[in-house]
Amino acid sequence: MNYRKLGKTGFTISEISLGTWQVGGKWGDPFSHSNADRILNEAVDAGINFIDTADVYGDGESEKAVGRLVRSRTERIYVATKCGRRLRPHTNEAYQPAVLRAFVEDSLRNMGLETLDLIQLHCPPTDVYYRPEIFEEFDRLKDEGKILNLGVSVEKVEEGLKAIEFPNVTTVQIIFNMFRQRPAELFFTEAQRRDIGIIVRVPLASGLLTGKFKADTAFSAEDHRNFNREGAAFDKGETFSGVNYETGLAAVDELRSVFSNDGNLAPDALRWILMFDAVSCIIPGASKPDQLPSNLEATQRPALASEQMDAVKRIYDERIKNPVHYLW
Repeated sequence: MNYRKLGKTGFTISEISLGTWQVGGKWGDPFSHSNADRILNEAVDAGINFIDTADVYGDGESEKAVGRLVRSRTERIYVATKCGRRLRPHTNEAYQPAVLRAFVEDSLRNMGLETLDLIQLHCPPTDVYYRPEIFEEFDRLKDEGKILNLGVSVEKVEEGLKAIEFPNVTTVQIIFNMFRQRPAELFFTEAQRRDIGIIVRVPLASGLLTGKFKADTAFSAEDHRNFNREGAAFDKGETFSGVNYETGLAAVDELRSVFSNDGNLAPDALRWILMFDAVSCIIPGASKPDQLPSNLEATQRPALASEQMDAVKRIYDERIKNPVHYLW
């Protein structure tokens, strides 16, 4: 495993880390703690030391599993969770300091921990980034020893740029992959200038960049890849990175010719992300243990050749950029 610095947190974390959106099993299935325990422990055994979760993952069950892992291991494991998406409705007006404080305290109880290494606002509405009182509340939580750092998870580059104007924001979690390349422009430059840790989420475009999906691949009724392609439940950029499914399949077919592999494009897609020095870590998820080796293989891959980087850019420019680039 290779390690990188997580911005001004000072944490040294695994460049391939673990997101726990599906750690309890496939999207829509009942949460399996035995499945979660196996994935989490195998991840730590492989050198992963940064785990990202959220209070809404598995309705709190993911946080419980992560907390159980941390309490059972001797290694230093950095824990990041998120708050805000439990708000109903999820609106700017619903974001209030007292409510967010209660969410943080709930997460601490869920995980059985005294302090959170990193708490992140969970893709709040854009207007929240213009409310200093929201960000100031986390300074008080830090003074009380309940958190060490504040970060944000964003939908849009513009939100990330606004968030890092607040001095207590230490990290930004953002979608970045072969099909979502805009963050590598102004945002990465500004984040590096301010020593912000960049956590890359949705690195495989909801699995599209594994190269394993086909036109007739069926997703369950409860799977967001079935019901949220047009943003029916939440921001459509979370599903296939906002790329039209058929367009994405065509682009993946072309990407296969750029990389010589066994049909699994995932390690190459993750290695592409690691080519950007601004990135602190990637948090691919796993719904079953045998997906971990594929993710970890990226750390063993050599640097991509300039010809490969150019080819990925060309495919993006020709097939994906319009209109995806300008929406997020």
